[in-house]
Amino acid sequence: MPHMNKRLCNGEFAPAFRVPDLQGDTVDTRNFRGRWLLLSFYRYASCPLCNLRVHKLSGLHAGWQTRGLDMLAVFQSPADKLRQYVGSQHLPFPLIPDPEQTLYQRYGVGHSWIGFLVAWGKRLPEIGRAVLREGYFPGSVEGGIHRIPADFLINPGGRIAEAHYGRDIGDHLPIARIEHQLANRSFS
Repeated sequence: MPHMNKRLCNGEFAPAFRVPDLQGDTVDTRNFRGRWLLLSFYRYASCPLCNLRVHKLSGLHAGWQTRGLDMLAVFQSPADKLRQYVGSQHLPFPLIPDPEQTLYQRYGVGHSWIGFLVAWGKRLPEIGRAVLREGYFPGSVEGGIHRIPADFLINPGGRIAEAHYGRDIGDHLPIARIEHQLANRSFS
């Protein structure tokens, strides 16, 4: 199991970072101060559940952006694999390749074989929909196949409003929790 830093908690300042995105543009999280930020950590670029989630978020992006929420998506895959798979969706928010998994470590995002196995029983209909209906066929796996996703909803002051560490490979921060935080507009 790779080294994992401690998990972050609600109320803590989100670790700042400055990295290139898939397009080669610099993403500096300090530039998002004054706005909400949904920072999501996914598995690998061809992960069917990850592609399904990213597709859902892309449909919510325009409405959320007008309400002051920006999004960033981090993958453990290199840029060429992101372009081949999830990047082919032409998403309205930046994708960040992190094959060295530096950001995963900074945010305490880990792995779990149990979480990998549980998802096959718990999320089989969702996996089937991602593959059969949406066409998100799994391809190459970069990084650990047992990577568990995580989401961080960061408030305009730079603090974590919601830290959600998934329990399985398809567990993300529920959309309803994001909506609740946006409606509440807590800046502390």
